[in-house]
Order: sequence, then C-alpha cells, then structure tokens
Amino acid sequence: MAAIPSPLDTARWIVATLFAAVLAVAALSDIRHRRIPNWTVLAVAALFGVWAFVGPAVSVVSSLAAAGIVLLTTGVLYAFGLLGAGDSKLMTAVALFAGLGHLVQFVLVTIIAGGVLALASLVIQQAQIFAMIRSESDFGRGIPYGVAIAVAGAVVMGSFIGAHV
Repeated sequence: MAAIPSPLDTARWIVATLFAAVLAVAALSDIRHRRIPNWTVLAVAALFGVWAFVGPAVSVVSSLAAAGIVLLTTGVLYAFGLLGAGDSKLMTAVALFAGLGHLVQFVLVTIIAGGVLALASLVIQQAQIFAMIRSESDFGRGIPYGVAIAVAGAVVMGSFIGAHV
C-alpha cells in the first residue's frame, strides 16, 4: 500500500507543477512571439511566495540575494543588447527559487541550454547566417532564450523535488 503524501509534500508538488506550467507558457510564448509575458514573470514570483513557506529549507535572504545578482547581471546584458528584457525579468524571478545555493547550477544550465538552442537554431536556419554576414541583421533576437531559462528552472526545481520525495 502506498503511503499518503503529507500536506506539505502535496503543496510542494502543486507549486512545482504550476511553476513548470508557467515556465512552459513563457517558453512557448518566446518561441512563437519572441516575447515573455509579464504575467508569467509575476506568476513565478508569486509562486515563490508560496514556495517560501512550503519549500525545503528556503532562505528568503539567499533567494533575494540570488535574484539581485541575476537582476544586476542580466540588466547589464540587456543594456548592451545581449539579452531581452523579458529574459532578464524571467531569469530574475526563477533565481528566487534557485537561491544562492543553486545559483551556479541555474546559471550554468541556462548557459548550456542557451548554447544548444543557439547551435540548433544556426543549423536549422543556415540561410539566416548568410543574411547576418551580408548586412546588419536582427538574427540575435531569433533565439528564444526563455526556453533555456525554463529548462534551467525545471532542473533546479527537479533537484529540490527529487531530494525530498
């Protein structure tokens, strides 16, 4: 007979499921429209508010510090045109879940997933490479980096859920 999960475990699974669903919506929107809706960023932040009470060993100070570091870093990348505003906002909100303890993991997975996505985009859309070489092109905006952020967020959440099942 299977054990009945505790209310705390159930709450964690609900938040994790909603978190994954919101990230999926943000990623799909970024793929389709190259925009991450602000409501998805706010939803991730609101879910963190719940996670702070039900998540395993959550330090709000650590989470806010991680989000601050990501906001400053991605803000600079945005200022230089290397990252979109939606990407910066989503990455900052997801960093709340990562905290300082998982921030390196979150950033590395985001970078790796983004690199794989960029390489796949180059292979699939080779004609755009030539357009970029011939003229000033908006090719860099063609990569939906929200997908990489969503993948990294799922990996971080998976490390929490997997450790407490």
